[in-house]
Amino acid sequence: MKFLPQRHSIASFGKGGFRFADHSHQGHLLVLPSGMYAWDGLDYSLVIAEKSEIDFLVIGTGAALHRIDKTVLAMLEQQGIYADCMTTSAAIHSYNFMLGEARRVAAAFIAVP
Repeated sequence: MKFLPQRHSIASFGKGGFRFADHSHQGHLLVLPSGMYAWDGLDYSLVIAEKSEIDFLVIGTGAALHRIDKTVLAMLEQQGIYADCMTTSAAIHSYNFMLGEARRVAAAFIAVP
């Protein structure tokens, strides 16, 4: 489900959700050049569909750092997308910074309780 067109910075997060562009969302969040989407935490097909607009994917893995499957990382790399995993807090800070620099960034955030 798409919430908003375009990428927006994340204003705050926690309690299982995110705030951005005067909106709030409960659950995981996928941020792509085309907009902000609800995300199931596993499906990267929308990222691949927009690969021509993305150079870097920031993956927030929740309150703790968890590595994603190596086959997923390899699949993203084969599509020309460099991905890096970090806690959701660190991922939001990195994403907001890169967005502010007008870089071709996308993000996948696991919600933090």
